[in-house]
Amino acid sequence: MNRTNILTGVAFIVVLSASSTGAAKALETTARTSAPPNARSAPSSTDQAEFFSNRPASLPYKMTEARDPCAEWTKLRRPFFGDLHVHTARSQDASTQDTRVSPADAYRFARGARLGIQPFDEEDNALRSVQLARPLDFAAVTDHANQIGEVHICQTPGLPGHDSMVCRLYRRYPRVAFYVMNARYSLFQSRWGFCGDDSEHCLAAAGVVWNEHRRAAESAYDRSDRCEFTTFVAYEWTAAIEGAGHLHRNVIFRNERVPALPISVMETGPMAINLWSRLDDECRDGQEGCESLTIPHNSNWSKGSIFSSAVRLHDEIHPGEAAIRARYDRLVEVMQHKGESECALVPGVTDEGCLFEKAPNTHNPGFGKPELEAINFSRDALKRGLALEPDLATNPFKFGLIGSTDTHLGTPGLVMERGFQGHGGAGKPSTEALSGGFRDVTTLNPGGLAVLWAEENARDALFESMRRREAYGTSGTRPTLRFFGGWDYGPEACTSGDPAVVGYARGVPMGGDLHARPEGADSPTFLVAASRDPHPNGADLDRIEIVKGWIEDGVAREQVLTVAGGNRSENVGVDVSTCERQGVGRTHFCSVWQDPAFDAAQSAFYYARLLENPSCRWTQWACVDAGVRCDDPETIAEGFEACCTDELPKTIQERAWSSPIWYTPAP
Repeated sequence: MNRTNILTGVAFIVVLSASSTGAAKALETTARTSAPPNARSAPSSTDQAEFFSNRPASLPYKMTEARDPCAEWTKLRRPFFGDLHVHTARSQDASTQDTRVSPADAYRFARGARLGIQPFDEEDNALRSVQLARPLDFAAVTDHANQIGEVHICQTPGLPGHDSMVCRLYRRYPRVAFYVMNARYSLFQSRWGFCGDDSEHCLAAAGVVWNEHRRAAESAYDRSDRCEFTTFVAYEWTAAIEGAGHLHRNVIFRNERVPALPISVMETGPMAINLWSRLDDECRDGQEGCESLTIPHNSNWSKGSIFSSAVRLHDEIHPGEAAIRARYDRLVEVMQHKGESECALVPGVTDEGCLFEKAPNTHNPGFGKPELEAINFSRDALKRGLALEPDLATNPFKFGLIGSTDTHLGTPGLVMERGFQGHGGAGKPSTEALSGGFRDVTTLNPGGLAVLWAEENARDALFESMRRREAYGTSGTRPTLRFFGGWDYGPEACTSGDPAVVGYARGVPMGGDLHARPEGADSPTFLVAASRDPHPNGADLDRIEIVKGWIEDGVAREQVLTVAGGNRSENVGVDVSTCERQGVGRTHFCSVWQDPAFDAAQSAFYYARLLENPSCRWTQWACVDAGVRCDDPETIAEGFEACCTDELPKTIQERAWSSPIWYTPAP
């Protein structure tokens, strides 16, 4: 579990300056330390006894499973890094790209095993192999519920329907079958005749695959007191209809108690209200101990549909769905292979951070390129949630933020920029990965990670982290990010020891609601702290920003303020001819910021965004590793012409997004 924590190296933090950014004042502390590449999230041996404590008899969350207590438990919580969006050969789209990885294989990969991936030679030997530089702490295989039975039938001789025309097409011309099979389900929302009366054959086959997923999750889950790896039984509910773009959600279950079959769009239709209702019937109310939540993804490709009514396409949220939506959509996947969904640089928005990894949808005919409209992005939804709450009595968009990969190669956590092999799915078909040039569509990216703050690496603790939204997303690296909100944080929060002690004692963490304003308090204060990813994949830190959204005179507004760093030295950069980083930056930040423009009558949210120093994007790494020198045309191999144009960004700033903290005026 190679991870880092803000608590490590706290003893090295020194106060450098008290600085102001515009009207916003912040106390900032920074330090430069040398952390080993494989530093864990636990503290150093000198403070081990203080950090870890005996597991209390009364836990702050309920236990719903039988397992050994984790040997490492801390009330201050630790960041656990994982991937909650993973497809294997059991997904129809992945299988038609010749992915052969099983759910069990995917979990082995997440734990550090080397994995062979397509293309394969005539003797079925993988021509590529991949391995994580650091294992993950948790993962969930989320194969598409839609068509898992059909795929199993087409792959399994002797089952009813195996010799149908559709299955013969699937085996002979898999990429043609991808479009044919999906077109039927999208346009007609009905199963093929070979599924039998009442779809009995396909549902029975789906049960076989669902049981495989459950067994794989159970087998990979570390129930010993080492608590090295956690799995979740999960799947993807996949709805996509003309005019609506992507309506996809990953369904994550708390424990091994799950419905008999994954609930797919074939049972619910394309509107998410029916998914949530079925989850109520078959899980929450229908099976003791069954709990779940849903995580929307790719709102950037949803044509405004993810963040509008889940009852009627493109309508606004109405009271009947607000409460159930808020109960299930606890998190949103803000970063993944198919782009970033935080915000868009639209008229009226000046935040240059909104230019990060915007990816057009060039994969699905009929969906076209998504317009960069605010409604497709999380920040706009957060603002609209504030505006809707007074009329709905519930904020339907009170969600946290995470990242994941959406890999279709069965490779959770494969997010390194250098040597990126693609993720299949909406990208370059992986059977063509060795055909020359870039390994994936150049506008796509390696994806992100989900980070959960929890007392221990076990299902109950991690699920509670998701439910209370104490989570953040990264663009692939593993920096540590803390964010607390309260009314009386002072400079000592950053200088008197562990910031988390003060953070929890005087306020709420990311994902929380500010407590009622105490008498005499002027405005909320926010404590934000970060430490760099100690692995060479990570870069030193550039700055921390706080993004504020609020409603003023009925108009949604936003502001982005730098509260730590932001004064990058001129010698900090990247030599793009070698991708070597230049200059020395900061490894830790801690800052206390008070909102100078706070109005107690206005609802507001705040979240932190951490930016690393620049590094090479995966496409530039590919150019460098291919030996491209733009001053020598003979070095520019076919497929790498874009290396020597302005078509592709050469560098990126990896980043992390905290979940928001909300303020709601007293009634």
